Amino acid sequence: MRIRIADIATYDGQQITIQGWLHNRRSSGKIHFLIVRDGTGFVQTVMSKAAVGDEAFTQADHLSQETSLSVTGTVRADARARGGYEIDVTQVEVHGAAHDYPITPKEHGVDYLLDRRHLWIRAERQTAILRIRHEVIDAVRDFLNSRDFILCDTPIFTPAACEGTTTLFPVQYFDDTTAFLTQSGQLYNEANAMALGKVYCFGPTFRAEKSKTRRHLTEFWMVEPEMAYADLNDVIELAEGLIVSVVSRVLDRRRQELEVLERDVSKLESIQAPFPRLTYDRAAQLLKDHGQPFAYGTDFGGTDETVLSEQFDRPVCVTHYPSRIKAFYMQPDPQQSDKALCVDMLAPEGYGEIIGGGQRLDDLDLLRERIEAHGLPQEAFDWYLDLRRYGTVPHGGFGMGIERCVAWICKLEHVRETIPYPRMLHRLYP
Repeated sequence: MRIRIADIATYDGQQITIQGWLHNRRSSGKIHFLIVRDGTGFVQTVMSKAAVGDEAFTQADHLSQETSLSVTGTVRADARARGGYEIDVTQVEVHGAAHDYPITPKEHGVDYLLDRRHLWIRAERQTAILRIRHEVIDAVRDFLNSRDFILCDTPIFTPAACEGTTTLFPVQYFDDTTAFLTQSGQLYNEANAMALGKVYCFGPTFRAEKSKTRRHLTEFWMVEPEMAYADLNDVIELAEGLIVSVVSRVLDRRRQELEVLERDVSKLESIQAPFPRLTYDRAAQLLKDHGQPFAYGTDFGGTDETVLSEQFDRPVCVTHYPSRIKAFYMQPDPQQSDKALCVDMLAPEGYGEIIGGGQRLDDLDLLRERIEAHGLPQEAFDWYLDLRRYGTVPHGGFGMGIERCVAWICKLEHVRETIPYPRMLHRLYP
């Protein structure tokens, strides 16, 4: 009977077959201990000379790391064993030998590992991170679907900028036309919301920022919910609910992976709504009180976000940034016209912004002025202006970067480990 390692507890005392790869091997006299992985987990198998015979036992002496194999044997409960179970081996079948596997249990440099990312993802720590990434994505979809949001895919090829023209990747689009890789699906999602009420898009986005910080990738995945007839408070409440739901789901279903990462889960267990809220002005004062040099009227840098987020045990929502440092589509505060009805959610433990959004500008004339002030081509946004010409309403939403969220939940030093194949300023391989 062929089973997955993840399901091994169901088969105590039964003879089964595991198909996977040899993660590690050690020997003790007439016994081999083979650690096998199959993509769902790891299990120790015990191979004795008495059970398999001299020839098979001797052949196992030459099995090397990452050899693909099938192991047949009897499942045995053992509290001392990894996962609480071992397999007493009766047969081993080799499918593909691996020789001189380049990633050994010794320490390797990050560049060495990234050059071999296609192999590095087999490591226990990396598979734990990628399973948590999967759980985060699954939790996001379930949260939004359960609240009647409709998934609406948005284009990856776009004719114009959403966040700013300096961070666009141009692409030749037939003949003499230049298209750009999307920075966000938001503008199209606003149109979708006017048709369906509550929508979200979920896909890859691209930023040509020449940044080498631990928080930046040039290609990353983002979920972007958008709601018609919504204000800033609606946006913040949805964002809070999403984060609480995602963290709870990971704690519930991925404890084992968090243990592999040696994550302090007590930090995650404190993530409950409501989250603290600060205005930009209050946040600037808080930075000053903590001796952090900060030029009022500019955006927060990575160190600023770290200082702010470290003051709280859960994410903090910073609102009402100066309009001039936010995107052209942000709705101004009617009480303070120089401030935008926007929010950035900063993760605790120094992880910075994981969500950015707010209420969208719904006035046709003011939106037209903003597009012009930002030096954007009016003709590329004529369709977007139609949303204000034909039945405009207050609306809002946000974007959540999957990689930054995963980095925080896993407490990773760099977002490069949160995606199977990271794309960064100087890395396009493998």
